[in-house]
Order: sequence, then structure tokens, then C-alpha cells
Amino acid sequence: MDINSSTKKLLFNTVRVDTVLDDGSEGSGTAFVVSHVQARGSHTFIVTNRHLVDGVRRGGLVFTQKRNGQPLLGQRFQLNIDDFPQAWFGHPDPAVDLAIVPMRPLEQAANAQGVELYYQPIDTRLVPDEAATRALDALEEVLFVGYPSGVWDQVNLMPIMRRGTTATPMALNFEGRAEFLIDAAVYPGSSGSPVFVYLPDTLRPAQSVGKKFLFAGVVAAVFFREEANHPVVAPVPPNNQGMVMGSEMIDLGLVIKSQAVVEVINAYLGKWLE
Repeated sequence: MDINSSTKKLLFNTVRVDTVLDDGSEGSGTAFVVSHVQARGSHTFIVTNRHLVDGVRRGGLVFTQKRNGQPLLGQRFQLNIDDFPQAWFGHPDPAVDLAIVPMRPLEQAANAQGVELYYQPIDTRLVPDEAATRALDALEEVLFVGYPSGVWDQVNLMPIMRRGTTATPMALNFEGRAEFLIDAAVYPGSSGSPVFVYLPDTLRPAQSVGKKFLFAGVVAAVFFREEANHPVVAPVPPNNQGMVMGSEMIDLGLVIKSQAVVEVINAYLGKWLE
């Protein structure tokens, strides 16, 4: 498969996260790679939800290998991280469910084993600014990529692409927080999935000229309907064991706006590069 389109590149934005929790249960979730350019150069990070790394005994990140600049489809490399929770840097606001780890030491560890990693980072310049966000309609088509319920193409190491729509306008902060809702099937394992807004040619804001997608945010939680039909929001669990019997997901996902990814990266760079 030639990686010759924007949509094909989305397949290589994500990294599968396999974990063993403190209680011995196994879980899986989604992380993704971003690149961020600032005055001191370009930096690359892996991003996921904070709740996906907290309380983890062991964790590993699953990549596709690379040769001569091309992906070796199906050639798996799992990078296990010692002290998994401690390796991640959380958003300075503990209420924002995001954590990052720098890519460079992970890549160096892989290279030391004779392995090159193939990935396609999401450029943070695809984060919509205020003007681009205002230009979006109340209902927009979204696409998100990840490993719902642990499902993926294990032979080719491909994630699952899913579609939906915005359920609340991105120009507004849902319940006063920098978040919005999507009307889409969000399941355990979707934690950490990057969310994109698809922009038809005729509707692309000036900021996104020549770009097919805007990087809208990160899946963090899902709404459940309990037995009493009272909807509640809860973090998307890494497995099904944390689900309450009698509860039912109602296909509404909570998405942290992508600007928070830029915030946690800048906080990391401000702490470690000064």
C-alpha cells in the first residue's frame, strides 16, 4: 500500500497502547504522534489520556517498522517502557485528561535494537485557531482513529477508522470546559484517539488551504445510560471490566479540544528546555 493520501497517513498517526493494570487485568488504548514547531526547533511527542497511563503496572507501545522510508506492513515492534506511569508528563491542569512522552528517547531505544519506526505525526499547525473554529458549522463530519474494544488488523497492524459528527458546536466549550461532544460509537480502547474534522473543499477556512483535515481533539470519555436512564459521563476504560453492569453506552463521546495538546507540549518544553 502506497502512503500517498492524507487519509492513508491517518493510519500511521496512532500507536497502540497495551497495558497491564495494577489489578493484573490487561487493557489497550490509543496514543498518537504529534510534531510541534517552536522557536527552538521541531519536537515530536506521543499523546494519550492521562487515565490510560495512571495505575498501570506495565505498558508498551506498538509501532510498525520502517525500511528505506517505507512502512513494513505487519512488521511489529513493541517498545516496553519501564516505570510506565512515571514516563509520562501530564497536562498542568489535572482536570485535563492528557499526558505526553517525548519521541526522541523512544526512537533512540528502538534504533539501538536495529529498528526504525514508521509513523506519520500530526502537525500541531492543524490545530484550528479561533477564527477557523468560528468558521465551522454546528454540525461537522468527524473522523477518529484507534483501537475500539481492542479491535485492529493484527496482521497489518492497522488501526480502525470511524466516522461521526459533532454533537455540540466546536466554537462553544461544552459545560464551560475546552471540550465538545461527538455523535459516534466510542468504545473501550478508543481512549486517546485523535479526532479530525473533515473539510470539503468549498468549506475549508483560509487557515486550512490545501489541507483535508483539521486536528480537532482527543477522545477522553463516553456517556453511559444507567439502569435508571440517568446519563453519566466516564473516562473511556482500557477494557470492559470497568463497565458497570446495567449501563449502556449511548454513542456520545467527549473530546478534549486539540489546543490542550499544544498546552501540555508547551508546558513540557518550558520545564525541560529552560
